[in-house]
This record gives sequence, C-alpha cells and structure tokens, in this order.
Amino acid sequence: MEYRYCGKSGLQLPVISLGLWHNFGYTTPFSTQEEIVLHAFENGITHIDLANNYGPPAGSAEENFGRMMTRGLKCHRDEIVVSSKAGHYMWPGPYGDMTSRKNTFASLHQSLRRTGLEYFDIFYSHRYCPEIPLEETVQALIDIVKQGKALYVGLSKYPADIASKACAMMAEQHVRCLIYQDRYNMICRKPEAAHVEMLDKNGLGFIAFSPLAQGLLTNRYIHGIPEDSRVFKEGAFLHKEDITAEWVEKARKLNEIAAVRGQSLAQMSLAWVLAKKYVTSVIAGVSSIRQLDDNLAAMNAAAFTDSELRDIDLILGDSIIR
Repeated sequence: MEYRYCGKSGLQLPVISLGLWHNFGYTTPFSTQEEIVLHAFENGITHIDLANNYGPPAGSAEENFGRMMTRGLKCHRDEIVVSSKAGHYMWPGPYGDMTSRKNTFASLHQSLRRTGLEYFDIFYSHRYCPEIPLEETVQALIDIVKQGKALYVGLSKYPADIASKACAMMAEQHVRCLIYQDRYNMICRKPEAAHVEMLDKNGLGFIAFSPLAQGLLTNRYIHGIPEDSRVFKEGAFLHKEDITAEWVEKARKLNEIAAVRGQSLAQMSLAWVLAKKYVTSVIAGVSSIRQLDDNLAAMNAAAFTDSELRDIDLILGDSIIR
C-alpha cells in the first residue's frame, strides 16, 4: 500500500480508503461486511470513512463498525484512522439536521456511542449550511479537537471561498483544518475550478469520494443496465435515466482504453484520480472482497500518457462537469 501525507500535516493516509456508505448497514449480512473490512485492513487500508447517516438505516454503519471493533479490531485501534461526519439529516425536529453547535455535538456524541470509540481521528462538517453562521460551526469543530474528541477536523462539500474562511478561523485558534472531501472523478471535475488552489493555500489534504461515479465509470453498464443494478434500489443515487445509449457508447470506448492499459475501467478510473498530485486518497465503496481486490490493483497502474488523457477527455466530452 502507498501512503501519502495529508496536506501539510504529519498524518499519512492510504491512497485507497474504505467507505462504509451503502453496503454496511442492516441490509447487508454482517459477516460479509466484516470480511471486507478485515481484508481491507490486512491489505494496508488503514482509513475507514464513516458518517452518522451511513447505513441504511442511518446510524447502522457506525453500529456495525462498532461491533467489528469489539470483535477483534479494537487491539489495532492505534493502527487505524477512523473518520466520521455530521451535518446531514439524521433525526426529526430542529436539532437533527444541519451544522449548528447543538447538532454537531449531539451527532458527535451519538457517533462515538455507536462506534464505541473514545475519539475519532478525523471529524468532518459534512456540508456547508448557509442558514447557520460559519463561526458557530467552526467553533464547534475547534472545541471538538480541544476537548480531545477528535484528533483532526475536516470539511466536506464546502464552497472553496467558505472553506478558506473556515480554515483561517481555525488557524486563529491554533487548530488546523486537516482535510477536504468532495465528489471527484473523470466526469465530475468541479473541485478543479477553485478547490485545488484553496487546498494548496491552506495546506489541506484532499480525499475524493465517488471516484467511479456510482458505477458509471465501470464496465457494469457497457452493455446497458443489468437486472441487479443499483438503479432499481430504493434511494439509489444512480438512475435509469443516467444510462443512455450515448453513455453506454462512451463507456465502451473508455473500456477500450482501459483494456489497452491492461486495466478494468474501474481500475483506470481510480488510477485517473490518484494520478492527481493534490489527491491524498480516494474512498472506495465495495460490496465484496472481489471488488476490493479489483480496486487495490489500480495502484499498479502505469502513468497515463498525454495521448490517453486527451482521448479520455474527447470521449467524455460534454459529460464532463466542471
């Protein structure tokens, strides 16, 4: 496993982290989840990415990870980086959503109870809420570090200018923001517009989620929609309407480039993200050990040629979101 320093800090993260979002709730057998997490750890994936609303249902991913800790991982606590987040809807009423101090601390304490941990290595504000004063959210993050309930704090899906202001507020009280997390892949390139400059200015690491665009950037859809696709699941973030005949053709052409490189399309998609010098790690979401091993093999990729990068951009064309 390759490890990269997270921005201007002493913390190293594996280039591939394991995200416990969709497949680690009560709808997946616990034994399957545990096998994946242990296999990941045995292969050098030392960073587990959680959030209070991961499941389904919300909270169940943290509870399941807590069970894994008590069943054997606890003795490896000092070898694991565990992150969680608060900020999205979690429970009814005025205090179960957004980024107030009340919600942030309540969510943190609930997450610590569910996981059975004494502290998180990284705790994120999961999203920016313009309804809440930035100073209130930032002060909560600062106090979380000063109270020893998290070693580091991070921001997720914040506008670049707001994230930079938040970093400055933290620095004033001698707490550095460690890391920024956002959606980033060959299709969604929004962070390139302003966030990369913000990361460099503030010395933040960058961790990318959805590197495979919810499965679009794999060979799963090069022949259309398979019957067991996630698009048929309730609450799915990928929809049938996303997989058009035009997209299928683009996916086939991307798959041809990957094949010439000796990779699967998923491996090439991960390698594309990891080739960016400002990327510290990518978050992989998997449902099997086979998928995890396929992702791990992406680390063995040859460097992209200028021709390959141009061809990828030409194929994706107007599908690229900047």
